[in-house]
Amino acid sequence: MWGRQCYRWSDLDFEANAKDGYGVDWPIRYKDIEPWYDYVEKFVGVSGQAEGSPVLPDGQFLPPMQMNCVEEHFKSVLAKHYDDRVMTIGRVAVLTQSHNGREACHYCGPCERGCSTGSYFSSQSATLPEALATGNLTIITDSIAEKVLYDEKSRRATGVRVLDAHTTQKTDYKARVIFLCASTLGTTQLLLNSANQQFPEGLGNSSGVLGKYLMDHTWVFGASGEIEGFDDKYHQAHRPNGIYITRFKNVTTTEKNYLRGYAYQGGASRPTWHRGLGTPGIGADFKNTLRQPGTWNMGLAGFGEMLPYADNYVTLNQEVKDKWGLPTLKINCTFHENERNMMKDMQSSAVEMLEKANAKNIQLMGTPEAHPPGIGIHEMGTARMGKDSKTSFLNGNNQSHEIPNLFITDGSCMTSSAVQNPSITYMALTARACDFAVKKLKENAL
Repeated sequence: MWGRQCYRWSDLDFEANAKDGYGVDWPIRYKDIEPWYDYVEKFVGVSGQAEGSPVLPDGQFLPPMQMNCVEEHFKSVLAKHYDDRVMTIGRVAVLTQSHNGREACHYCGPCERGCSTGSYFSSQSATLPEALATGNLTIITDSIAEKVLYDEKSRRATGVRVLDAHTTQKTDYKARVIFLCASTLGTTQLLLNSANQQFPEGLGNSSGVLGKYLMDHTWVFGASGEIEGFDDKYHQAHRPNGIYITRFKNVTTTEKNYLRGYAYQGGASRPTWHRGLGTPGIGADFKNTLRQPGTWNMGLAGFGEMLPYADNYVTLNQEVKDKWGLPTLKINCTFHENERNMMKDMQSSAVEMLEKANAKNIQLMGTPEAHPPGIGIHEMGTARMGKDSKTSFLNGNNQSHEIPNLFITDGSCMTSSAVQNPSITYMALTARACDFAVKKLKENAL
């Protein structure tokens, strides 16, 4: 499930590959995508606090959610001891006031069971109703995309072949323009399975980069600790959000043993009766102790940037087929020394900040063995954007270098991973690419 955290990239992120030489240079910069961040945020409804941070651009925000007392205390501690990091309430696609026909969140929780008021942004509550209202949307369910169809004479994609999930009957759907937004691995699997005589290594893959440079964020690495002095206070309801501490490493200074950086997400809370699941005890006295909230705890979990490596890649596994007879993906992806060094720093920096706040019983979070790539669920890369068709799959408009009417706007298009949750960037890139495609269609240039 999408956690709905929405953080813009800055030029620190778009320029990183060019500056340190890992990956290829992005074909766009912040100014190219800034108006599309605006466009998407105005539609989605993102609550947040403007901070004026150069590494985390402000956006079109609804009123922010409120930090609880321990989070406010921790923020003041950071402000006292550091001048290179900003702690803010999470920027989240959950409404704090009525917006575009959807009602404000009333903090009922648990969000993972769905949102009956449509307060958190989802396709069910926002985009699909809007698309249906145009009269131009047809939804076809129980369908499995098998391959993108291609005409060698025109050098254009002509449609998509789909299998019925129940009968496996094949249907070809024709179109003038094809957009793939099937998730990082789903899109790449589809393109690899669309190989033909002209493109034997995957549709549009003359460069050979399709499937390579898979990335995910390092996640969880950090620390937590108990905060004393607030036992007479409690947090309000079920706030579907946490705090965010902006990236501060390799911004104005240079770390010795790793490139790029990380940011923290987390928050403070008091455990409820659920803590009894891991606590020895039985009987009435034990139950009564669980009626009282536990000790305040502050947790900081780092999201770290993973560099793009050619040896992190996916290929089709022809030996293992899915239930529809399609080849599955074989995934080869590991964190390298750069990420492992960053993980250690995430933990030590979190401990340092918690110690500044006089936290007790500080515990480290995250281990490389228990938290490999995939745990962050922020898969990116495998069909990256770039300036050169020899080293990238897409151009600066998310358009295939080889097939001009084929566009890809999910995580597979990403050239680097940055530290921010990526979904709002996918949406901005999608809106931008759609605008470009419509203009080119009108010019009969696709």
